[in-house]
Amino acid sequence: MKKILVTGAGGFIGGHLVKELINRGYQVRATDIKPFDEWYQCFDKVENLELDMAIKENCYKATEGMGDVINMACNMGGMGFIENNKALCMLSVLVNTHMLMACKEHKIKRYFFSSSACAYNTDLQKDPKITGLKESDAYPAMPEDGYGWEKLFGERMCRHFFEDYGLDVKVARYHNIYGPNGTYDGGREKAPAALCRKVISSILNNEEKIDVWGDGNQTRSFLYIDDCVEATLKLFDSKHHGPINIGSEEQVSINEMIEKIEKISNKNVKKNYQLDKPKGVMGRNSDNTLIRSQLKWEPKFTLYQGLKKTYEWIFSEMKKKHNQ
Repeated sequence: MKKILVTGAGGFIGGHLVKELINRGYQVRATDIKPFDEWYQCFDKVENLELDMAIKENCYKATEGMGDVINMACNMGGMGFIENNKALCMLSVLVNTHMLMACKEHKIKRYFFSSSACAYNTDLQKDPKITGLKESDAYPAMPEDGYGWEKLFGERMCRHFFEDYGLDVKVARYHNIYGPNGTYDGGREKAPAALCRKVISSILNNEEKIDVWGDGNQTRSFLYIDDCVEATLKLFDSKHHGPINIGSEEQVSINEMIEKIEKISNKNVKKNYQLDKPKGVMGRNSDNTLIRSQLKWEPKFTLYQGLKKTYEWIFSEMKKKHNQ
């Protein structure tokens, strides 16, 4: 049985990955800094450890006896979080640094690093009608301040551990992953979950208006979690090493996404545009040419299909709290 460590396993993507790895017959060790009762998903068949992976000794402890490592641990969230917590996001370099050192020491076979589309040059993302970002567009470097720099630096470290020590590294640049069993309130949530929550709240509280950060014209592409997990493990099992986009090419504005949620919820809302709130770059979309050619992968879920599943899960969670 293959032994694999998943760090950040109490988080959104990490929890879904652990579930799929169990289904594929892996023996999983899972770590997260959060207490167990705050993990989004926790599984009995897994060795679950509450560890801060920024601490070097914890990385050495967690990797001992493992064959592979999927590193999802970092401080992250939606635009509201990363724009207001740049120093905290930068400190995640300690996680990747210590994990790479531990992998070299324990002769780990494969190492996965979760990067982000925030690593891309922001000068290329000023137009809402942006074409897809290719992997080469990260340079010349001008990523999102804080979080984006941490991810780009982490990518370079992975590259050099591959070149200098032969560690089989995989690097994915995620483009706005969303879905059930994730954050939908509290400040770290991303746009799909936040907007679903706001529309649901307007229904439960009989309100007509929701707050929208920015003017709603900023564009993004969003990838459903099941597609993300499939692409991640496809990359992990491949021979590809350089950074690769894992995202959707279905680009929408925030206003267009609200329209989809209105259709799903059967509720039309008035928008209170908050122009002083963080809104990030004006346009961002994934170019999937490389992953299409290298891994023969395409997303299966449209944004509407994924939003419907996400909306239904968030609605059930909020309805429980509303009725308490």
